[in-house]
Amino acid sequence: MLGLMQNQPMMISSLLTHAARHHAKGDVVSRLNDGTIHRTTWFETERRARRLARVLQTLGVAESDRVGTLAWNDFRHLEVYYAAPGMGAICHTINPRLHPDDITYIINHAGDRVLFVDVSFAGLIRQIAPRIAESVRAVVMMTDEAGMCELALAPGMRLRCYEVLMDAADEDYAWPRFDENTASALCYTSGTTGRPKGVLYSHRSTILHAYAGAMPDVLGLRAIDRILPVVPMFHVNAWGIPHSAAMTGAALVMPGRHLDGASLAALLHEERVTMTCGVPTVWLGLLQHLRSSGEKLPTVKRIMTGGSATPPLLVEAFGADYGISVEQGWGMTELSPVGTYNAPKPAQVGLSRQAAERHALKQGRILSGIDMKIVDGDGKELPWDGVAFGDLMVRGPWIASAYYGDPPESALDADGWFATGDVATIDPDGFMEITDRSKDVIKSGGEWISSITLENIAVSHPAVAEAAVVAARHPKWDERPLLLVVPRPGHTIDPAAVLKVYEGKVAKWWLPDAVVVVPELPHTATGKLLKTALRTQYRDYLARGAEGPDSTHD
Repeated sequence: MLGLMQNQPMMISSLLTHAARHHAKGDVVSRLNDGTIHRTTWFETERRARRLARVLQTLGVAESDRVGTLAWNDFRHLEVYYAAPGMGAICHTINPRLHPDDITYIINHAGDRVLFVDVSFAGLIRQIAPRIAESVRAVVMMTDEAGMCELALAPGMRLRCYEVLMDAADEDYAWPRFDENTASALCYTSGTTGRPKGVLYSHRSTILHAYAGAMPDVLGLRAIDRILPVVPMFHVNAWGIPHSAAMTGAALVMPGRHLDGASLAALLHEERVTMTCGVPTVWLGLLQHLRSSGEKLPTVKRIMTGGSATPPLLVEAFGADYGISVEQGWGMTELSPVGTYNAPKPAQVGLSRQAAERHALKQGRILSGIDMKIVDGDGKELPWDGVAFGDLMVRGPWIASAYYGDPPESALDADGWFATGDVATIDPDGFMEITDRSKDVIKSGGEWISSITLENIAVSHPAVAEAAVVAARHPKWDERPLLLVVPRPGHTIDPAAVLKVYEGKVAKWWLPDAVVVVPELPHTATGKLLKTALRTQYRDYLARGAEGPDSTHD
């Protein structure tokens, strides 16, 4: 027997129509390329999104066509976020920080028909246009007529102006209803071997993820909140914030391309932001600015951080000096992207400050609606004791089952679990902690050493700005940890003093065999350490004569 409930499909457009109807005056704020502030509302955003759907139709976009974006976080990008899937097309966000060859591959692999492009990426389009002409028929510059630039495209590709198209379009569009499993958005992940792989989301998965993300033990958004996603909209759906904000009616503040500490501090303060979200490198820059300027952020209560392990310094400094709670989450492109969030259970309420700060370094507990487990090399599930660590597996309705273009279910094991590529522990309260990526873990004498743990300890040294630990070949132990450190401006690093901070924190055999001081470390397009390049460059470092925990070299 089936229930007698209305069969209303879950549509992304319903998030925006809800915000427009019930939170019509809610703020949608953007900082534009020239630094000026653009202000609109959820009501106006929905009206313009319907107008944009008409624009897409005039450009020849049909159901299931891919609509690419190369854009920062701002009001026009938000309109594409809703208009494309709302009409049954697919919003394909492209990371402009990738290499042009990868961007070309992604556009062609996705088969994008139209590209919406911020004017700051005009040079990139000029460079790759001849190689994407077979699929892309139009490039729409996301500006008004006065902001248009000269841009020679390949034959057959049209250059259009966003606001000119919008001025000519009607707003009589009515959002259609269709199967909630229809594809809605496409995002390529570079966290895989080889070429980037596409993750294809659905309306259903997006709505479920938005509900889970808005819950009190995750973002905890309310209509009176003002949230600023530093995480780009071109990177895994800006962690679902554009959807959860519309669902709850929260004010959405978008920083555009200005992500330095001073610019963020000004926007957070001037727009009375209550919560903000982004990767640790951004918060280190913000913290440095606040310390040097003496500024405060009186309205900011919480920072969500993710993308890479959170340095203890962030938790301690923001909490003690600014009264801001730094809360860690974890996820992947394949998870839409949020999978866990570090919100307390009753057992954590009475923790001492030191214990609470240590607990905050864990990636958190699973969101309601999905599940996780850790397994050994044979696929046997390991205990949740906070000690055993193994390969992290996940499954649920907003987790990918296959990559774009691959056979259905091809990314899952026989029982429907997705292998994340992370190595983790889970404690008795269900809090997960990433100990490494499976490809980054150091196997010394048959035992595993966590590079993330060693990196977090290294950056607690006052002279260390950034640290990376990679496996270096060793004739006896197979692999040993090698620590690479970048000095803070105006500081000189003493390798012996850096090693001293490990005393009492890890087993002696975990100590790095060498400390290498470098001017900078390579990063991926999403801001993560590029460990592949470091492993290639330094894998034979110890074999060249720097062996033993007492050997430290510049």
